[in-house]
Amino acid sequence: MRVLVSAGPTREYIDPVRFITNRSSGKMGYAVAQAALERGCEVVLVTGPVAITPPAGARVIRVESAAQMAEAVKREAAECDMVVMAAAVADYRPARIAAHKLKKQSGGMTLELERTEDILAALGAAKKPGQVLVGFAAETDDLLENAAAKLRRKNLDWIAANKVCDGFGADTDLVTLLGRNGEVVELPLAPKPEVAKRMLDVILG
Repeated sequence: MRVLVSAGPTREYIDPVRFITNRSSGKMGYAVAQAALERGCEVVLVTGPVAITPPAGARVIRVESAAQMAEAVKREAAECDMVVMAAAVADYRPARIAAHKLKKQSGGMTLELERTEDILAALGAAKKPGQVLVGFAAETDDLLENAAAKLRRKNLDWIAANKVCDGFGADTDLVTLLGRNGEVVELPLAPKPEVAKRMLDVILG
């Protein structure tokens, strides 16, 4: 089985020294890649900027922006049996990137943002027969309702739902898996490598 895993944050530059990003550490995506390798899968890891050593045996593609991640993921996904989108991809990016460092001024500053591509929705629309597509939903409220809506809207097979306070940057996670056929599997709080193994046990059987 060939598995594609995305992990980590993206960076959307404002000027040569400043960027918009998020708190994703990449730990869960890297844990999923490691768990898939341990199951004998061939793993492609598309990773944003993180301070983690990739698991030995994975083919690693390093990206920085949402556009770069979209290009890499869509290129690789067509040849994969399962895609796990654990990356926290920016929903917006600056509409214009300044060529030079922006200087501090006396007043405020307005930053115009534009949408980035919805990679998960694109994968759902292009999903080939038999391919398993797994998404993540990190929420601050209405966790299961928001996750279930995302699963349906983006044509996913499974979605891993967790509260932002439980997962971002932490070594442990508390995840509920929702399946397209109505499955609800609550995984106990555990270190992320253990959570990743249990996720694949549920998804792959």
